[in-house]
Amino acid sequence: MSLAFVAAVQAAPTVASVTHSEFQAVNASGEQTYNATEKVILEGLLLHNPADMLDPTPDDTIMQLFNISGQWQIFFQGEGDDHAGTSVWMGQLYNNLPWVALNGGYTNEEFTAELSRLNAAQFSPGDRIRVTGYYLSYNGKLNVNEQHSKNPDHDFTIELLERGVGLPRPEVVTLDDLKDNNDNFIFDPTRQTGGEYYQARLIKIKSVYFADANDWRPYGEVVITDGIKTLAVKLGRGNGIYAGSNNLAEPFDIIGILDQESANLTDGYRLYVMNYDGNGSVLASREHRRADKPGDLNLDGIVDYDDINELLEDWLK
Repeated sequence: MSLAFVAAVQAAPTVASVTHSEFQAVNASGEQTYNATEKVILEGLLLHNPADMLDPTPDDTIMQLFNISGQWQIFFQGEGDDHAGTSVWMGQLYNNLPWVALNGGYTNEEFTAELSRLNAAQFSPGDRIRVTGYYLSYNGKLNVNEQHSKNPDHDFTIELLERGVGLPRPEVVTLDDLKDNNDNFIFDPTRQTGGEYYQARLIKIKSVYFADANDWRPYGEVVITDGIKTLAVKLGRGNGIYAGSNNLAEPFDIIGILDQESANLTDGYRLYVMNYDGNGSVLASREHRRADKPGDLNLDGIVDYDDINELLEDWLK
């Protein structure tokens, strides 16, 4: 056996299959604690279309510090007792980060090729996927990513395990589940309550109002309230979110993915809503509304005889 072969074997990264719950474990300060392996393998249900979250359009002419240009991201959540979820992220111009070499970013052609590689499985929301890759912590969560390296040995992979499993039904959560009586976030390092328990999972909050809707736009941030407590809502870039498309009658329900974005690590939870279908009563993407009420075939918010008629019409065709 050659010394070169031995060195290559020794240099192979450690990797293991883990649950989302194991992967997202934190300590009392909110710091991520998983470090058993250099890479992880995670399985779960894809929660949204990646293009509804971040803009992957590449532009390698950008030189502004910290401007990554094209970005791609998904959330997928565990199943059964694995009550947690994980985000997977990739960016184009890592070289606009001060700690990355000047040639460390993707060209437009290279980034387009990476997007094609990731999307080759043609996965959709509700599909069961397997993700394998390196990881880094970021503002309260552990993300699978390339560790800001375009080297092919840092690529993460996404495998389609089963198509059309179905989106999980959103868990009904109240603002009391997320915030205390002083409107501060509940942080539980055991991840059995509060924001940590619901992080990176699909949830529904009923009967809320806008405390501030002035920033309604793609990538904007609005604020909802139950009349006492508040929660920030990050809007995605789905084609139903644009200036003037907010036609919601108050109170309304809201469905999205609970995210965390805070350098403090114990607060900064927010609800991420990727798209809106203009229905007027539920702030959510169409696929998330359908996951909430699978029997509501005509998506009018009510499961009734009209849905049965629609089913019969399709069945008799």
